[in-house]
Amino acid sequence: MTGSDTNPLRDPQDRRLPRIAGPSGLVIFGVTGDLSRKKLMPAVYDLANRGLLPPGFSLVGFARRDWEDEDFAQVVHDSVKEHARTPFREEVWQQLSEGFRFVQGDFDDDEAFERLRTTVDDLDKARGTGGNFAFYLSVPPKFFPLVVQQLKAHHLAEPAGDSWRRAVIEKPFGHDLKSAEELNRIVHEVFEPDQVFRIDHYLGKETVQNILALRFANTMFEPIWNRSYVDHVQITMAEDIGIGGRAGYYDGIGAARDVIQNHLLQLLALTAMEEPTAFDAQALVAEKTKALESVRLPEDLGRHTVRAQYTAGWQGGVKVRGYLEEDGIDPHSGTDTYAAIKLEIDNRRWAGVPFYLRAGKRLGRRVTEIAVVFQRAPHLPFDTTDTMELGQNALVIRVQPDEGITVRFGSKVPGTSMEVRDVTMDFAYGESFTESSPEAYERLLLDVLLGDANLFPRPQEVELSWKILDPIEEHWARHGKPESYTAGTWGPKAADEMLARDGRSWRRP
Repeated sequence: MTGSDTNPLRDPQDRRLPRIAGPSGLVIFGVTGDLSRKKLMPAVYDLANRGLLPPGFSLVGFARRDWEDEDFAQVVHDSVKEHARTPFREEVWQQLSEGFRFVQGDFDDDEAFERLRTTVDDLDKARGTGGNFAFYLSVPPKFFPLVVQQLKAHHLAEPAGDSWRRAVIEKPFGHDLKSAEELNRIVHEVFEPDQVFRIDHYLGKETVQNILALRFANTMFEPIWNRSYVDHVQITMAEDIGIGGRAGYYDGIGAARDVIQNHLLQLLALTAMEEPTAFDAQALVAEKTKALESVRLPEDLGRHTVRAQYTAGWQGGVKVRGYLEEDGIDPHSGTDTYAAIKLEIDNRRWAGVPFYLRAGKRLGRRVTEIAVVFQRAPHLPFDTTDTMELGQNALVIRVQPDEGITVRFGSKVPGTSMEVRDVTMDFAYGESFTESSPEAYERLLLDVLLGDANLFPRPQEVELSWKILDPIEEHWARHGKPESYTAGTWGPKAADEMLARDGRSWRRP
């Protein structure tokens, strides 16, 4: 065939075609940890199973365990069998496992990093990875500087020719603004900004990305997405579990630093931002940054923020311990397991509209949602009794676990009388699409290998988020112990009172 190929299935702009990573490999530091076993290794297999990885893709594990390559392959095999989303296929596994390598060593072990460099070079020759490697730091934050400096010292961070090297960093991105700025400085001494991918796995969820589609691909929502129609916004991340075995990480961090600073403020930015000029990293970051720059804290932090700890109670019919009785927790700890804050956005679109953010463990059920609650109608031509059960209209974006969107509005009850009551219209991903949603880490790992930074927070977003949270944390540190709430409930009384003072109440998902 001569001339231009007009077959749409071969058009690189055809969105129906999957995006497939080019020659590449992935090095995971901390490969023996829970995140690697439960999320990263299964995500690698699921990508391979979907045909989205190149035939020569290679996976290198780096940890202190005294393993051979075969031992590492067995660990990956067991993780995949237990946690992968897609069915296990022997032929996929055989091809993928040929590219598995393991390097034993500590992060301060120069000889281990030399072995890693040799392993990467050997994989380039044997597997055709093209010198393209991403280094995933699935390690405690205190090791971030050491690992990136070792990568620089042993010439692993420097791409040759047209190849690339990238660093993937898990949250938390610092403990406060000062530490975040220092971490960014250290990382950017080794990697250029466009080589660094900060993972916020919430941004990989289909429903979070659907916020942009909902707002900007439809004409029915954006005209009312502003202060003229919206009464307030509630963003909730509730967990029904305790801290499990994470005492060493969680104590001293707390709910606000763990999830509000990153997940919930990212959801706020996506909900509040203006329309980007394009769906690319630069345009998205520009609009999210403007939204975060416009966030204003309440003047009285004592009245408009709440922190609390769960006490013993019942969860799912099982008696559970309080936070201070959990293994490894200081019995005098002041760490928050629940946090609620009120924020406002000082711009023309949102002036006067409060955004209420809350996150907590041992709450009534596991749910993450964004609820845009609309103002009441200015005039109701009905008797009061006709609308006694009518609440406010709301649009609820369910991020997890049952991903979808619910619209709540008033409708007449069947019968001869005029009675109006709340009803809902529901969109569920599982019912509307035949293909199941990929796990967040599938999407994000593929984006790293493709160099697509759309869904990754940039340094300025991280630092702005800490600028919002730091004054709240400082206020809490000066004002005694946290409130308490019983495990299995929806949080402390003080959080209900915080909204009641504004004439509002929390949703009970």
